[in-house]
Amino acid sequence: QTFEKLLIANRGEIACRVIKTCKKMGIKTVAIHSDVDANAVHVKMADEAVCVGPAPTSKSYLNMDAIMEVIRKTRAQAVSLNVSICCSCFIYRKQKSQKGVTFIGPDTHAIQAMGDKIESKLLAKNAKVNTIPGFDGVVKDADEAVRIAREIGYPVMIKASAGGGGKGMRIAWDDEETREGFRFSSQEAASSFGDDRLLIEKFIDNPRHIEIQILADKHGNALWLNERECSIQRRNQKVVEEAPSTFLDPETRRAMGEQAVALAKAVKYSSAGTVEFLVDSSKNFYFLEMNTRLQVEHPVTECITGLDLVQEMIRVAKGYPLRHKQADIPINGWAVECRVYAEDPYKSFGLPSIGKLSQYQEPLHVPSVRVDSGIQQGSDISIYYDPMISKLITYGSNRAEALKRMEEALDNYVIRGVAHNISLLREVIVHPRFVQGDISTKFLPEVYPDGFKGHKLTDLERRQLLATAASLYVAEQLRSQRFLGTPRIPIAKSKRNSWELSVHLGDGIYPVAVSKHGSSFSVEVDGMKLNVTSEWNLASPLLSVTIDGTQRTIQRISRNASGETSIQFLGTVYKLQILTKAAAELSKYMPEKAAEDTSSILRSPMPGTVVAVSVKPGDMVSEGQEICVIEAMKMQNSMIAAKTGKV
Repeated sequence: QTFEKLLIANRGEIACRVIKTCKKMGIKTVAIHSDVDANAVHVKMADEAVCVGPAPTSKSYLNMDAIMEVIRKTRAQAVSLNVSICCSCFIYRKQKSQKGVTFIGPDTHAIQAMGDKIESKLLAKNAKVNTIPGFDGVVKDADEAVRIAREIGYPVMIKASAGGGGKGMRIAWDDEETREGFRFSSQEAASSFGDDRLLIEKFIDNPRHIEIQILADKHGNALWLNERECSIQRRNQKVVEEAPSTFLDPETRRAMGEQAVALAKAVKYSSAGTVEFLVDSSKNFYFLEMNTRLQVEHPVTECITGLDLVQEMIRVAKGYPLRHKQADIPINGWAVECRVYAEDPYKSFGLPSIGKLSQYQEPLHVPSVRVDSGIQQGSDISIYYDPMISKLITYGSNRAEALKRMEEALDNYVIRGVAHNISLLREVIVHPRFVQGDISTKFLPEVYPDGFKGHKLTDLERRQLLATAASLYVAEQLRSQRFLGTPRIPIAKSKRNSWELSVHLGDGIYPVAVSKHGSSFSVEVDGMKLNVTSEWNLASPLLSVTIDGTQRTIQRISRNASGETSIQFLGTVYKLQILTKAAAELSKYMPEKAAEDTSSILRSPMPGTVVAVSVKPGDMVSEGQEICVIEAMKMQNSMIAAKTGKV
């Protein structure tokens, strides 16, 4: 026996994930949405859908009055929420009005205790859980923040007490950064969580971020479902996760699991939850926070344990005891998750991108691939919500197999219309340090100190790319000579079998000779011959090409009449220009377009909302001075002057 109808107060991929399990369990679902999400995938999947307000989350997905009204109207028996502030608000209101409505998740005491980073740290200490040294109270102002930071010793982490997801967090290495961090963190915390309280603790340099998934019922039973390694991060947000971790031995795993369960029992926790730890190089671990909800990265745990965590949460909420004992929880195989974002990875490892998905194809034909997404071809990625496109999960009997499948899945993932971070994800999973498991939360800045620049081609890879691009160009020339399978002009010249081309890639111009043999091409690059074969289906977004026996999946992103083409090869998009020898000779007479001088303009690097302007016309500003603050995807960014001058 279970619930008849469940309301899902969420959006995107997590709402779709909950609906899938509800369908499997025979539970009817009600989706809520903002006006801009009227055609969203979760709205189409649910049995009923109700609009709860305009685009900003505070007026729609966090609008408790509207959500309570929907519960009353639709007679939903249970509610699934995934935002902790919203959860405690809902429970408070439910106690006042909606009796008989069950919340899928822990009770209000556990949410409030764990949602408040200050209280949760005190509770963790009392439950004998290892904690990070720091100040346990609320920081009143910037001056007090500086005083506390000096006492603890730099570097320190300034955190929103009600925070999560990397919002309202700043690392400070000196007094000035502490003052600035205090200002931005409190503003971000107020806008994201409606609570600007901050705490300060010692920043552990170069740690791993490893979390333990727990599951507890209302009968005092609690289990730990192994760990997830979440160390690959940018701006305190996870990018690549895996389960299990390469770093933990069985003793450390058990110790972390037992402390996580002890904390859950201390707050009478009932549902799925995550206890996050920082682990240093000597395997000392420290409690970071507890997330009282289903985490974004939960699929990797589901892959290695075989449990459906949403189903377990619904069973616990209905009052059933857990079906499993600790000894039943296995580690079967290895799972890796990549968070695919609509972001430009070449700007600060990922600044948000917006737009319409003009073409979208998930790599579900690759074996052992799972894609949790809340979008489809034609969906809009807007400034109002998180820029996540999907969670791409691959599974294997061991880590090498899971990573190999991830490489293949990323190459076969078609996303057009917005910038995306597939190039960064692919580079991370094939990087020797990552493959060896030598990672920490500093992985991205250490491996790419000057920022991410895409894949660096080896000489062999460069020749493979040039040969593939030239073959593609010739295949297209041949196709354009045919009309419905027959040559266009009966008196056309006799068939050509060889082409001399000039290919421009990066800073180099390369002469390339192509000759055709059946469906394959022989291509000469740098005096070396390569054999390129493919079905040459030019209408398909994916092309499987074999170059001297090496199979590569490429995507041609764009092309134009002047020979310019963009090809996604090994995850990175390369711009090439392919011309015949004669056209290349003439191209030197084409005038160059002068680059625009942008030093006297301040242009936002991403779409967002202007939340503060610090100057007015006529003001003199110096280089590096703050001009305005832009909020994009819930993060605040200070925009500074590129040179000294007058506004």
